[in-house]
Amino acid sequence: MERREFMASLVAGGCAGMCVDLTLFPLDTIKTRLQSQQGFYKAGGFRGIYAGVPSAAVGSFPNAAAFFVTYEYTKALLGTSGVFALPHVAPVTHMLAASLGEIVACLIRVPTEVVKQRAQASLSSSTYNILLATLREEGVRGLYRGYGSTVLREIPFSLVQFPLWEYLKTLWSSRQGHTLYSWQSAVCGAVAGAVAAFVTTPLDVAKTRIMLAKAGSTTASGNIPLVLYDVWRSRGIAGLFAGSIPRMTFISAGGFIFLGAYEKVRRTLL
Repeated sequence: MERREFMASLVAGGCAGMCVDLTLFPLDTIKTRLQSQQGFYKAGGFRGIYAGVPSAAVGSFPNAAAFFVTYEYTKALLGTSGVFALPHVAPVTHMLAASLGEIVACLIRVPTEVVKQRAQASLSSSTYNILLATLREEGVRGLYRGYGSTVLREIPFSLVQFPLWEYLKTLWSSRQGHTLYSWQSAVCGAVAGAVAAFVTTPLDVAKTRIMLAKAGSTTASGNIPLVLYDVWRSRGIAGLFAGSIPRMTFISAGGFIFLGAYEKVRRTLL
C-alpha cells in the first residue's frame, strides 16, 4: 500500500466517520434507550437527545480512520498474490479485511462507546463526569467493558456488510459498464448496512446491556449467551430485536453517508 493511498484511506475514513456519528446521533440515543435495562422512558425518553455527543465527536475520526486503513491495507496485502488474488475468493478477502479492521477500530471505539452510552442513559451526569466516575470506580478496564461483545457484534456485522457492499458495487458497475459514482456506492452501502444491522441486532442488545450494567453485576461480567437468554426470558423475541428499527434506519442512512463520503473523499485525494 503506497503512502498516498494510506493517507487517503486515513483522511477519508476519519471524515466519513465524523459525518455519520454527528449527523445521526439522535437515532443512536433512541436506540440505546430502547435497549437499556431500565426501559426507554426511565433512560430519558426523547429528552437530552444529544447526551454523550462529546464522546462520539472525540472518538469518531480516529475510530473510522483506524478501520479503513486496516481494511484497505489488508485487502491490498491479501489481493496481491496466492489464492486470495482469485476473483471468486474476493468475498473472503473482504471478510478477513473487515474483521481485522473492526478488531483494531474497537480499541478506540469501545472506550468512547462506554462513556457515550452511559451519558445517553443517564441524563443527570455529563460526559466528563461519567468518564471520571468510570475511571475512579473501575479503572481503565472499565472503559473496555464490553470490548468482547462489541467485537463479536462488529465482526458478524462486517462479514455481512462489506462483502455485500463490494458485491452490489461490482454487480451495478458491470450492469452499467463503468465505475460507480459516489452516490451509487452510497446506495449500495445503505442496502448492505440495513441487512447487516437487522441480522446483528441481538448482539447489539447484549453489548448495550453489558456496557450499561452496574459494576460487579452478572450482566457486567460480559457473558453474551447469558445476557441474551436473560433478555429472551424477560422480554421475548421483541426484546432481542429491541431498537432494530432505529438501528436499521441509523445504519442504513449511516452506510449511505459513511461509505459514500469515504469513496468521494478517497477518490478526490487520489
